[in-house]
Amino acid sequence: MLIKKPADIPSSEITPKSVYMNRRQFITGATVAAGGALAAAYTVSELTEPSTAAEANTKLSAVKSKYDTDEKQTPYKDITNYNNFYEFSTDKYGPAELARNFRTNPWQVKVGGAVGQKKTYDLDSLMKLATLEDRIYRLRCVEGWSMVIPWVGFPFSNLINQVQPTSKAKYVMFTTLWDPGQFPGQRAQVLDWPYTEGLRMDEAMHPLTLLTFGLYGETLPNQDGAPVRIVVPWKYGFKSIKSIVKIDFVGSEPPTAWNKATPNEYGFYSNVNPNVDHPRWSQATERRIGEFLKRKTLMFNGYGDQVASMYNGMDLKKYY
Repeated sequence: MLIKKPADIPSSEITPKSVYMNRRQFITGATVAAGGALAAAYTVSELTEPSTAAEANTKLSAVKSKYDTDEKQTPYKDITNYNNFYEFSTDKYGPAELARNFRTNPWQVKVGGAVGQKKTYDLDSLMKLATLEDRIYRLRCVEGWSMVIPWVGFPFSNLINQVQPTSKAKYVMFTTLWDPGQFPGQRAQVLDWPYTEGLRMDEAMHPLTLLTFGLYGETLPNQDGAPVRIVVPWKYGFKSIKSIVKIDFVGSEPPTAWNKATPNEYGFYSNVNPNVDHPRWSQATERRIGEFLKRKTLMFNGYGDQVASMYNGMDLKKYY
């Protein structure tokens, strides 16, 4: 059986299907504008219960901030029906249906390793790490194709500051839930399960690295990484690990799922870099979901002003 990797999908398959998800009602009353190449930011102000039993997701009220941009956002139906989530399926149109009954409550995230305060969070305690100054960003994901997504989350640094990493902590390692009963994709040896990812400490501390709970003003749909994920907007999408249950602060570069599977294709850093070709294709252009023509890929996905200084002096072709 041929297993397609994240960017193996030919352009003829990129155009999203017109599949509408009527069970969700979009949030009204929140300030929502387009975002993309630069971040658009929102502040979590409250959680509200669904207004009807038919609504699957809790509403997240958000307030626009200085990071707002005018770039057109990807329609909700595409964000929630075209997904890379190999725990459910290698078919990008598979997770939406297969994730329908995924259980996200109760949920715990264990934080340990080289920290002064080891903690176990439930979702409520994680949400309480947000402050009135926190920003909720609208960002792009890029994996050879791209989306402009109104993510709802806050800087991961809030959690880092609470657990007090020691001087031995140089990296952060994230681990996804291991549950083949709920994740049919984990029953196949596509990757070395459970999925793991990692960031250097300065990357993890950057305010654009988000602990993310929602999109489009609602809690995360199951197929988009519910109930909590990381979003790292200047890196390729597979770095933004989904359905996190464990976070460890470690002293050396942690193993990551795609780097273990094909290290010559997927490096640890995986910064969006149009000047570094994948061994099997060019990364100089990308296809925005819903658009026919390709566009030029921007260095660091357009966030160079914010993040480039972290890589001063590094050979970004060697550390791809």
